[in-house]
Amino acid sequence: MKTETIVLLKGDGIGPEIVTEAQKVLQLVSDARKEANDMEFEFKDELIGGIAIDQTGSPLPEQTLNSCLNASAVLLGAVGGPQWPRPATPENPHPPRPEQGLLDIRKKMNLFCNIRPCIFPCESLKSKSPLKEEIVKDTEFIVVRELTGGAYFGKREEENAEGVAYDTIIYSVPEVQRITRIAAQLALAHNPPYPIISIDKANVLASSRLWRRVVTETIQKEFPTVKLQHQLVDSAAMIMVKNPSALNGVLLTENMFGDILSDESSVIPGSLGLLPSASLNGWGKESNGLYEPIHGSAPEIAGQNIANPIGTILSAAMLLRYSFGLEREAKAIEKAVAKVLDDEEHGGLNVRTKELGGNATTTEIGDAIRKALADELNQLNIEDFADKVEVDSTGHLIPSSLKFKRRPMTLCEKIICNSAVGLPAPYDVKPGDMVCVKVDWTIASELTWKGMEKTYNAMNRPGVNRNDRFWLAIDHTVDPSINHLPKPQGLIKASRDFQKEVGIKDLHGPNETILHTDFYRYRALPGQMICGADSHSCSAGALGNFAVGLGAADVLMPLVTGETWFKVPETCEIRFVGKPKFGITGKDIIIHVLGELKRNTVGFERACEWTGPGLKYLSCDDRFAIANMSTEFGGIAGVFQADEITANFIAKRSGDNANYKDGAIYFRADEGAQYSSSHIIDLSKVEPSVCKYPAPDNVFPVGEMAGTPLDGVFIGACTTAEEELILAGLVLEAGLKKGYVPVCKGTRKVTPGSASILARLRELGLIDVYEKAGFKVGAPGCSYCLGIAADRAGEGEVWLSSQNRNFKNRMGKGSIGNVASASCVAASSFDMKITDPTELLESIDKEKWEKFRQFNVVKGEDIVISEPAPIIARAGDSSNVDKVESKKVTIQGKIQRFEDHIDTDAIIPAEFMPGTSDEDLGTHCFQYVRPEFREKVKNGSTIVVAGVGFGSGSSREEAPRALKGSGVKCVIAKSYAFIYGRNQYNMALYGIIINDDAFYEIATEDKEIFIDIANRYVEIEGKKFPFQLSSMEEKLIEGGGVTELYSKYKNELFRVTIKHALDADNERACKKACLENDNLNW
Repeated sequence: MKTETIVLLKGDGIGPEIVTEAQKVLQLVSDARKEANDMEFEFKDELIGGIAIDQTGSPLPEQTLNSCLNASAVLLGAVGGPQWPRPATPENPHPPRPEQGLLDIRKKMNLFCNIRPCIFPCESLKSKSPLKEEIVKDTEFIVVRELTGGAYFGKREEENAEGVAYDTIIYSVPEVQRITRIAAQLALAHNPPYPIISIDKANVLASSRLWRRVVTETIQKEFPTVKLQHQLVDSAAMIMVKNPSALNGVLLTENMFGDILSDESSVIPGSLGLLPSASLNGWGKESNGLYEPIHGSAPEIAGQNIANPIGTILSAAMLLRYSFGLEREAKAIEKAVAKVLDDEEHGGLNVRTKELGGNATTTEIGDAIRKALADELNQLNIEDFADKVEVDSTGHLIPSSLKFKRRPMTLCEKIICNSAVGLPAPYDVKPGDMVCVKVDWTIASELTWKGMEKTYNAMNRPGVNRNDRFWLAIDHTVDPSINHLPKPQGLIKASRDFQKEVGIKDLHGPNETILHTDFYRYRALPGQMICGADSHSCSAGALGNFAVGLGAADVLMPLVTGETWFKVPETCEIRFVGKPKFGITGKDIIIHVLGELKRNTVGFERACEWTGPGLKYLSCDDRFAIANMSTEFGGIAGVFQADEITANFIAKRSGDNANYKDGAIYFRADEGAQYSSSHIIDLSKVEPSVCKYPAPDNVFPVGEMAGTPLDGVFIGACTTAEEELILAGLVLEAGLKKGYVPVCKGTRKVTPGSASILARLRELGLIDVYEKAGFKVGAPGCSYCLGIAADRAGEGEVWLSSQNRNFKNRMGKGSIGNVASASCVAASSFDMKITDPTELLESIDKEKWEKFRQFNVVKGEDIVISEPAPIIARAGDSSNVDKVESKKVTIQGKIQRFEDHIDTDAIIPAEFMPGTSDEDLGTHCFQYVRPEFREKVKNGSTIVVAGVGFGSGSSREEAPRALKGSGVKCVIAKSYAFIYGRNQYNMALYGIIINDDAFYEIATEDKEIFIDIANRYVEIEGKKFPFQLSSMEEKLIEGGGVTELYSKYKNELFRVTIKHALDADNERACKKACLENDNLNW
């Protein structure tokens, strides 16, 4: 590796401050790019100017000159100050001036060419120009000045006795040729080449006539592609003020004219602290150069850390460009400077020194530029080293082989990145990216499997990717009292038949476990990608994986192919601080979060990342309740940072389940990861609360609802994990010890989430406690939470339940469900009135509680933090990837108008699922909330218009199928719930997004509407409104949905569809660029 020496001449006044900042910039470039360029820099400080006079007696010491002559480049700060020259003395009647050192070094280094650009370092500074912004906005020219000839170096005679003095202007043909050649090289460095405007005074001066002739001949002979024009100096000076952009290109001029014009041009950008310059003795890497800002030493502000270092830093960029040929690195510095200086409107940071309207110090400017520059240099490393990374035998990236940094990623993004297939450089993900991912587990219930089987049949029953990675639990519709009936029998048989057909290893029979309960306890691991055909599949995120609920067909695809697709979501951070009071559970915490932040707000359509120091107080069961209800919060996933508590929980797996302890991958969010928002929840402030019917975020402190009469209480559902069932049992035990007697009214039911939990409760004696407190113990299953099996709340009945949802008709048609923690339900069961559990919680034997819950009783393996290792083969790189033209689709119909947050329970009630066909489901679409809906569709009202959060709630793909089966052609909304949105496109139903409130004011019931899919607009009452529909979504719909796409592309359907979507995006971008650039004069 070659070491290049850069001499630093910091000089006087502000010179040391500004050169130091530029040196740091150059050091950053050296460190970041030395491997790519096979080059590194070393720096050598030397004296020049006033400080050199004071220390050596000379403004240009011999040592300084020798160092500069032997260096690769020289960076100069400033020279001079009011203290020089020092007073004359008899010994030194003519004391040296600092400026002599600058003139001498230019001469002795033969720096015959001075380059000074007239540019605006950033777009927003154009308003700072002393000229009108509309005059200067397009100005961009470079002054190339001959530096060692002309009047400044010709024969000179000072004033004589006759009062006569003179200077002579002398130029030779070789002097003009060499400066012309550099100007031409500068012109050719741009595409298309800049024109050269040669400045002279040929109408008066003989030297200018020689200048004009030689410039013309040199350009015509050696650089015929460069356009040349000549301009008289006085005319050029006028144009520079009147219309400076008319001089855009390279201004080539002799010494004195260049001195005047370059000073005039330097005023245009509005600050002398902004512009750089270069003085060269030739062109190319073998030449030497001196680089300096155009301003002076500013002694009045020296040492105050307020000088503007931009000109010096941009001079360092010129140093890289002209002395080392590092054009990309030079541009990186210039882009970083623009980023720092530009205002927020132009995408900048608006960090500026005082003379530019800011208050940043010299070092703050330098720090900000280096931070922005680090990103630019990293991008160069990505370009240079992306194809040089190493992969293992399976095609996974070896992260340690990266010679660049990936963007800082959230925990959720890291898991998605790690699961990605065919991820292109730089091998990271960001919100909005379309990625194909490998799926570690798919999970489903007997109810959703029946829906999946319809798609499976349409695919000709192709088999599964891995029969040991599908968890199928019969839980939704079963109960021992009804399992003999035709409907549950049919669903049970379908699941068992499939198990026999493909040899599923994890089929869990009727009332053995709720889908999510034992899967989380015995199978899920940190770092995995999990897709479940149920909206509460996010529960497994308690263990630090990315678990999402999807529609039935959506889950079937990874079951068959091993892969699916994601549009990378934004991540919302909820940061826990403080320590919760005794008895406060995960359910209390998530209810508190819902009350504070509300449903479908900060978490809507985002991955929720639960972080913070408060995690150390939360067991995995606490985390499970929070992750479970992340879907009620509006989130796609609820992901906890896996830690030692997680490892200890996994270590408890025994027997056959012990085979699922290995393979955990522990990630950490990067410093600087970008969250859509971050919110702090103080756990010490969480109190028992109730989600009052009919919304999960309709939260009230339990004290405000105390005394509310109840017809039933239910402790159970997937969200109520083992610890909460234990705690509720201890609350009941404390009440019984106090002499509380259950009133003889209402229904009390406890349904543990799995047979293993039921056995544990029985072992601890808590089942007896529940029964003594009047509870009937149910077999594991969804029970009242879904209200479609044996357990259903009656119409008009008021219930308090530890389940997760309290939507209308959720527990049974016409029922009124309220949600609270199991402890609160237990406390309320004695008098069948909502009751604060705090008194009973305080009565619990805490040692007994700790013994029963077995928190951290087993020590897990030490965790090792990993970095994402995606498969980096190109997505869609397949022989059957064809070119697909976008279809020209238009839709016309009348509107049926709905409000915000229409949930899937309203669209298709659970009792009508899974249905025999889309048309069958369509006959029950909006059956309870809008019975007239289906008839109106038949009469042409085929366009649904709604507000935010359309399709929230359960994951049922039957919702878009019901809409489609009823005859709906398109849904328009401000936003869709994540799962519903995916189901909509997978089922080939158009769903578009419009956020303009003006549209919704017009789009009322029964209005006629026209939709142009290809051109992305809707028209109503003569007004056009643009809408959002991603190319991926469009390609899924155009392809007929996932089933049709599978029939064509088999296991590569998602890789191919993503490729088609990216092609469509590129085509659309090209068309847009062509339209925007149609009037440009190239």
